[in-house]
Amino acid sequence: MDMNIEQDIDLTKKELRQNILNKLKQQTQQQRDSKSILIENRLFEQEEFVKAKRIMFYLSFDGEVKTENMINKAIDLGKETFVPLCDAKEITLKPCAFGKDTALVEGPYHIREPKTKISISADKLDLVIVPALAFDASGNRLGRGKGYYDRFLRRLATQARSIGLAFDFQILPSLPTDTNDVPVDKVLSA
Repeated sequence: MDMNIEQDIDLTKKELRQNILNKLKQQTQQQRDSKSILIENRLFEQEEFVKAKRIMFYLSFDGEVKTENMINKAIDLGKETFVPLCDAKEITLKPCAFGKDTALVEGPYHIREPKTKISISADKLDLVIVPALAFDASGNRLGRGKGYYDRFLRRLATQARSIGLAFDFQILPSLPTDTNDVPVDKVLSA
């Protein structure tokens, strides 16, 4: 890819990130809560969710679609649940076992993660619930710029599925992409 095109894509992504972060901050807690419940209901109806035995959720922060209730309900349904464990030195994510009583600590980038770190291989997961600042109709995602999920999604087993969760204003007609970007299989929004 031409260096000028890469610089233009990076600049456009940076502008989009700031725009979406501003919108996330402007949303009220009531709006976030009610939309998160609608998204949760849609997720639990998905065939990929119903069939999945091992699911990795993200622990929401910074105005993202709330996942805590989803995780607890999935545990109640007998699903094995995992959350990302961030290795900032290696720039990788590992699925870390998570239960209702799991103690949390602050990890890299102020993202909560389990204090006790029991991880499994990414290729053992059936479904990954993916955050992003924005998605487009093709499942392309705009993350926070470090590429953690792009690297992680490449390591999933072929039959594993990925579903992005977003608020309606996080769904854009298209996103600038490059060869490192990995789209999700489906996006659910409200």
